Amino acid sequence: MSDTCHELLLRLAGRLPDDVLWRFRDWAASDAVVVLARALPRTLLHDRVGLTDHEQRLLAEALVPHGADLSSISSVKGLDEEPEPGYTFTPESPERVLMGDSATAVLGATLRGRPGVGEVRSSWRRGPGGTRRLILVTATSGYARLAGELQRVLRALGEHDPCVEVLPAGSDLPPYHRAALAASELVCTGAEADGHLVPV
Repeated sequence: MSDTCHELLLRLAGRLPDDVLWRFRDWAASDAVVVLARALPRTLLHDRVGLTDHEQRLLAEALVPHGADLSSISSVKGLDEEPEPGYTFTPESPERVLMGDSATAVLGATLRGRPGVGEVRSSWRRGPGGTRRLILVTATSGYARLAGELQRVLRALGEHDPCVEVLPAGSDLPPYHRAALAASELVCTGAEADGHLVPV
């Protein structure tokens, strides 16, 4: 269930507001899935966020066992294909803010050489809501918990609604993540980095 929920939230990146998405990921990481089961379908309906057939299945599989309303889930708008990201990405901040900050140092210390972690990369996203830094981490297991951990680290360093994307190694990524990875720079590598974990 944890991996299913993580995949669904991963696919909603760039489609849900950052402040909502980080909270949902925090709930998934802290086993507050019952709360997530009530909130996520309502948010999708309220914000008119559509889902593909695959995403609809993920939503039902992850949340119905935890009390999500099946009628709400079936009312979510359908999509024929994954939407293209409504953002542009760049490896460097358009505002020339250097990544060599406390967040980089802490992420490097936390993830460098860590088992289960591949590459740790950063990208800057520009679009609705301004410019935001994304942290993209490839991992081989424990995706939801790793995302939750890194979000809490970045919040402690002053990022109100951190954008942390933990990508399962070798997975078929949505267009949003492919675009972000294509315009990213390496921060550090974990123990699993072999140059073949992140499909771009």
